[in-house]
Order: sequence, then C-alpha cells, then structure tokens
Amino acid sequence: MTTKQSTREELRAAAAGGYTARHLSVLEGLEAVRKRPGMYVGTTDSRGLMHCLWEILDNSVDEALGGFCSRIEVVLHADGSVEVTDDGRGIPVDSEPRTGLNGVEVVFTKLHAGGKFGGGSYQASGGLHGVGASVVNALSARLDAEVTRSGKIHRMTFRRGEPGTFDDKSGPSPDSDFTPFVNGSQLEIVGKAKRGVTGSRVRYWADEQIFLAEAQFSYSELVARARQTAFLVPGLTITIRDGRVRGSENEETFMFDGGLSEFVDYLAVDPAVTDVWRLQGSGEYTETVPVLDDRGHMVSTEVSRTAEVDVALRWGTGYDTRVASFVNIVATPKGGTHLSGFEQALLKSCRKVIESNSRRLKVGNDQIEKDDVLAGLTAVVTVRLAEPQFEGQTKEVLGTKAARGIVSKVVSGELEAHLTSNKRQDKQQSQMLQEKIVSEMKSRISARMHKETQRRKSALESSSLPSKLYDCRKGEVDNSELFIVEGDSAMGTAKKARNSEHQALLPIRGKILNVQKASIADMLSNAECASIIQVIGAGSGRSFDLSAARYGKIVIMTDADVDGAHIRTLLLTLFFRYMRPMVEAGRVYAAVPPLHRIEVIHPGSKGNEYVYTHSEAELNAVLAGLAKTKKRYKEPIQRYKGLGEMDADQLAETTMDPSHRTLRRVNMADFAGAEGTFELLMGANVAPRKDFIIAGAAELDPERIDA
Repeated sequence: MTTKQSTREELRAAAAGGYTARHLSVLEGLEAVRKRPGMYVGTTDSRGLMHCLWEILDNSVDEALGGFCSRIEVVLHADGSVEVTDDGRGIPVDSEPRTGLNGVEVVFTKLHAGGKFGGGSYQASGGLHGVGASVVNALSARLDAEVTRSGKIHRMTFRRGEPGTFDDKSGPSPDSDFTPFVNGSQLEIVGKAKRGVTGSRVRYWADEQIFLAEAQFSYSELVARARQTAFLVPGLTITIRDGRVRGSENEETFMFDGGLSEFVDYLAVDPAVTDVWRLQGSGEYTETVPVLDDRGHMVSTEVSRTAEVDVALRWGTGYDTRVASFVNIVATPKGGTHLSGFEQALLKSCRKVIESNSRRLKVGNDQIEKDDVLAGLTAVVTVRLAEPQFEGQTKEVLGTKAARGIVSKVVSGELEAHLTSNKRQDKQQSQMLQEKIVSEMKSRISARMHKETQRRKSALESSSLPSKLYDCRKGEVDNSELFIVEGDSAMGTAKKARNSEHQALLPIRGKILNVQKASIADMLSNAECASIIQVIGAGSGRSFDLSAARYGKIVIMTDADVDGAHIRTLLLTLFFRYMRPMVEAGRVYAAVPPLHRIEVIHPGSKGNEYVYTHSEAELNAVLAGLAKTKKRYKEPIQRYKGLGEMDADQLAETTMDPSHRTLRRVNMADFAGAEGTFELLMGANVAPRKDFIIAGAAELDPERIDA
C-alpha cells in the first residue's frame, strides 16, 4: 500500500468513527414543519402562502360537504393577516382522551390529528392527512382560533405553533407580548352565543421568518378558488373581502345552485356542439387500510368503500381541451386515476359509436385517437370517496387505483346512453359530435401526411410553396420576417421597400375567411388560409409545431383604415385559433403605417423635414407644436388612404426598416379574455356583437368611417 492510499484509509476510518447516533437530529412535533416547510406546503413563496390558506379554507369546505355549513367568509386584512369564518359545527372543544388536550389544541398542534381518519365525522373530505391546520399554525407568527359551540365562544391563541396568551392592549398583533402556557393549557371562554349558533373563525399572520419577503396573498387566485368551490358545492355561499388597501376594498360573493353544469358553462368559451351532459353514478370497492383500534394500535383491516362520480361535459366548435378534475372538491391539476378512467371511457365510447356509423361518416380504416375526442371538450370531473390516496401533501395527483375503473364504467355507460339516444335533440347533437370527431381525425392525418411529404422533399424543391410568395434569401429563422401584405398595390411597393436578405412577402386578396365561424375543413380548403399555413410551415391546430416555423416574425401589414383593421382582425383570428403558439411566443406583430405625412419647410438651403403621424390626435399635437415654434408646413397635409399610396422609401422608413419602423407585438396575457373577445367580435352569435356595437356607437368618430 502506498503512502497516499494509507492516508486516505486513515481519514475514512476517522470520519466513520466520528459519525455516531449522537449526530442524528430528531425533530419532534411542529419543529419538523418549520425546519422543512417545503415538504408540507411546496414552497415558501406566494404559492406556499396560498397553500396555507387553502388548507384552512378546505377545512371549512369539508363542513359544507358534510351538510353542516352554508356560509364561509374570507377576509384579507391590512395588517397582513387572513381570516376564515364558517358556520359549521365548530372544532370540538372537549378533552381528547389519549392526549388530555382540548380538541382545538390537538387540531392546531398535533401532526396527523383530526376527524378525517376514521370516517365517522366526514364521509368525504379534502383534508385527509391531519396536518393542514397544524402546519399553518407552525408556519404562522400568530394564529387565533375561535370556536362557537354550546352557546359559548371559545378562544385559543398560538405563536409559531406554541399555545399561550398575547397581551393585545393595542389590538391583535404578532408583535404583542406573548406568554406561553407552562403548566398545561386552557381554552378561554370569551363570550356567549345564541342557541343553535355554531362555527369556527381562524385568523393567522404568516411568519416572515419562513416565507419570502415578496410572498403575497393573491386576491385573483382567492376569487378563482372561491368561485370554483361554490360551483362544486351547490348552495354554499362564499364571500371574499380584500381590505389590505384602505379606501379600495373589494368584496365578491359566490353561490351557484346549478353546480357542475354551471361550472362547465362558465369554463366553455367556444360555441356549443352539444348541450352540457351530466354523467353520474357510483361504484363499490374494497381496500386494506390501517385502522386505529380501541387500544390505540394500528391494525390492517379490509374496508368497503363507495366512490361517487359526477361529471359534466360538453363539446364546442374549437379544438382546445379544458378538463378540470377534483377529488372531494380538492383540485387535482396533474390528474390521477380518476382522470385516466375518464379519458379511457371517452375514447372507448366514441370509438364504439363511430364504428357503428363508419359508412355514413366515411371513416375508412383510420382509427380515432384520444386527441380527436378531446378536441373542443370542456369538462369537470369529480369523485367523492373516503380517504383517497394522494401523491404528497399538495394533493395534485389522485393515486387510488379503484377510482379508474369506477369512473370509466360510469362515464362509458352514461355517455353511450346520450350518444345512442333516440330523442330528437340528443340524436342531432350526437351526429354533430361524431362528425366533429371524424373531422378532427382527418385533419390530424392530413397534417401528418403533409409533414411527411415536406420531409421527403429536398431543399432544392420550392414548388411546394405558393407562387405568389416572395421569399427571403437567407434561411436564418431567428432573423427572418414574413410580411403578410394586403392587396397587390401595396405588394408592388413592398417588393422595392423590403430587405430581400431576411424579409419575405406574402400578398393576400382582401378579407380572408372568418375561421371563428367556419369549420376546420372550410378553413383548410380556403386558398388564403391554406397559403398562410403552408408558407409558415408549422402545421395548424393541435399538430402545430412552433420549432418548425420558417420565420422568426410574422408581421401583418394592412392599410390604416377600417377595412385594414378588419383584415388584421381576421388574420389574428386565424393565428389565435389555429397557430396560437406563434402568438404565445410573441412572434406575431402588426405593422403601424402612418396616416399622415407633414412636410415641414426649412428656410434657406436646408432640406425640408418629413414628420409622420399615426392618428388625428398625434397630428393635432404636431401641428400645435409647429405653430408654437413658428414653423411652416406645406398644405395640404398628405393623408394616406392605403399602403399603395406610399413610395418604396416612405414604406421602408415608416413600416419595414427595423431601424425606423414601429411594430405592435400581439400578446395574449389573458387567455380567457382573448377567447371571449374573439368570440364576441368574430363568433357566430350576432346578438352580443350587436349590443357591443350599439353600446360603443356614441364613442365612434364618424370621420373615421370610410364611406
């Protein structure tokens, strides 16, 4: 053995000898939560802060699920605290036999303690692990719990999970002097309540030692969660109040009797192909779980369970899929066994019905796939079962295996009944849905074949692109730009104004097809739409591949008039509906051509100056500035009716030259808002558009209308 090897062996032996049981840390109680908060709430930023609020809110909602609560109120206070009040049964206040502590202290200080393990108090609940309230308490600088039961109002306060009393001479605050309980703890009675009145109130201040300084409660997320919960628990009233900024308090109240059907109507934004169908049922299953016996020992016991399935769904004319899944009103954004069973049943039922009508639908030998069925689907999938198995405390994925088979069986039976019904309305909607699914299948196959054809073509073959495309010379995607130009007159000027190295031109003839109303087949058969999709080269709809796009920027260049705005809207509708990733990536732009050109006269040998303006307001401001500086300009001021009126130098300087032009990037920060706007302006339903036009008629300047 060499000297170096000997040294390494000695160091390793010394290190091993020094690592003994004394070096192991044993975290007890709520210490573990404060040491590793991410394990329980995910993160210590705003998401973790909101997760704590969901834990407290879900405890109140569980009371509503059991039929004991009809009203919940959430208040965001100006001092950074949040308060959740309900009219449920209230947390038990009597002594818990094993620990000797009152029920409030057990719930807020003991991990894995609560009324949701044995199944006696809650048949189906969102809180399952018994750590929610105690985790929030551990991560709070202060928590106040008030319980109304048996005609009395009980109160208990905690600091970072430790029970005690605060000296609140100047109002409740986590900075008040705190005295922990030493010889046991007590539940203080602070008032009386009317007979029959019960409920709980929890107010807490998140600990700044745990959460990041920039962590904030999100009012919009809270409102969305409250609305969602009110849909899932029909009849429950939830009030949200934001009092963080004095003088600008917000308050919203949600209550829906329609339940999931109303929820689907709220989520769906595209025109309907079917009505909202409600699929309901239940199934039995058994599982072996550890149960606490009378002696306090965990014994493996086989228990019988019931899973209740409630699904609301409808298909629309679009191709986007919106499926929200829940277990006992807890959202499962990453799905799980219940969602797998739902999708399995959809595919199985639709395949079965379409195969029986394959000759009428002209399906041939092609196979329906899941994406074909999910296109345009809006659905809410809920299951209620006792003690569901989740993957982790954040409950994002359901793991209960039996749920898959039960959901699949219920959905298959109920959906096939709708699809094969002899009722006139159901039969008509079933036929429309089958035609839509088959159309999606054919579009998918067509897009795949087109992509395979493109791959087989060599780089020298250009015949696949439209003859009217004036392509750029360089193939660098990042620096390339495609200008979609309105009209041939503008095209002639644009050819001279462009930089042919990296700027391509594609002319279109007037107003293209309104794809918001048209079917996919009509869109693909439209020459202008097909040319745009073909030139961009990334496909359309679900098969759109952003990485295959041939250009880094798409610039819509239309005249600065009402018709130009209409054409631009039609083109944006095409991109939003069938090439949305381009918009989401910020690669779609609208050119901003000027409306006016002012020739400012300079005396002497100095040449005249040209000033471009883009609106009447900007023109008036420029003219006022010239008058103030006593500068003269040529009359009349040139008013551009269209891009074709400009010469090449003017078009290049104002609209195409990157060093001088102005472009508006089209973004989509609010998806639901954008969807609603496109449906309002371009959809098949005329009445809302008429109301919108009438409401805004007074604000329209008649001079802007080219008539």
